[in-house]
Amino acid sequence: MGRTLENLEQFGIDVVLERRRGFRAAILRGILYALSFIYERIVQLRLYLYRKRMSRGYKSVPKPTKRNWLDRLLTQDVHPPRVVSDGRLLFLDSITAGDEPYMLAHNLKDVIVLVDKDRVKSGKFAIDKWKVDTLLLDDGLQYLHLKHRLDIVLVDRQAPFGNEFLLPRGTLREPPRNLRRASYIFITKNTGQPNDTLIARIRRYNRTAEIIECAHRPLYLQNIYTGERLMLDRLRGAFIGSICGIAAPESFEGALKNLGANVDLALRYIDHHYYTEAELRSFINRCIRRDLALIITTEKDAVRMPRLPEADVKVPIYFMRVEIEILSGHETWEHCVARICKPQPMLSPERFFA
Repeated sequence: MGRTLENLEQFGIDVVLERRRGFRAAILRGILYALSFIYERIVQLRLYLYRKRMSRGYKSVPKPTKRNWLDRLLTQDVHPPRVVSDGRLLFLDSITAGDEPYMLAHNLKDVIVLVDKDRVKSGKFAIDKWKVDTLLLDDGLQYLHLKHRLDIVLVDRQAPFGNEFLLPRGTLREPPRNLRRASYIFITKNTGQPNDTLIARIRRYNRTAEIIECAHRPLYLQNIYTGERLMLDRLRGAFIGSICGIAAPESFEGALKNLGANVDLALRYIDHHYYTEAELRSFINRCIRRDLALIITTEKDAVRMPRLPEADVKVPIYFMRVEIEILSGHETWEHCVARICKPQPMLSPERFFA
């Protein structure tokens, strides 16, 4: 069942990105375009209502009133947020926490990582339990139930505005003009080429936001089971297999080729795919038949791979560790970090939610 849903999702992605041709795909794109038009109107109406303080997101937190136990049970979410990490220990695995929260918790020491659909609830939980003074949301631009002190938007240089369409016809959650809400804009995945045209377009929507250019810089390879690290030079001239389930697999495979690797076998899954033992063993066997030296994946994929017995891993599997390198706007970056990290006076939690 899970594989069928993934195939259906992949079909939808191929239609949206126009990889699928034919009459049926064209009809489906027409339907999705009409739905995107409706979606855009809903998004803009929602923003308008929040600006006018007509939506529940900006209403003050009501004072508790006396209610009977049945009323409280039916109307309140009594489950606390999932604590991935308290800054010292990991409490959840990647399946329970999600791949990205788990990866963040694994890499960010002394940072509390919580997961909950209701971010107001999780924010209050963090303030009450750990006395935090800063809440940092992943994908938080569209989350309007919390007041934002800063809005940071990432724009992928290789596909700045996707295919220019909103969901479900495209990949944009909001129209490009809504960049006007951003405080800082990061242009990511730079290749050294000038970004004058892209910056000029961004300035059409936002004339005041600070713009920072950055790139993904590979650091080393790390074995997903043993933790062994290899220098990137190990890829030069090597025949390898690539396996990933991310939104832009072409970017990852291109990075491997730029490092001198011969990507002889590449396997792609949909974003956030959780691998089974059978899938991993099958790919290892294919690599054995091709006499490949290494299997390379992303760090995000590595946390979604099952642990196999050492005897079954006949081709070593490594993930490529990368970091963000600031190419321009270093002072702006330091200023951004200072604004995020500057301690705030401890006030009532209602400050964040009123």
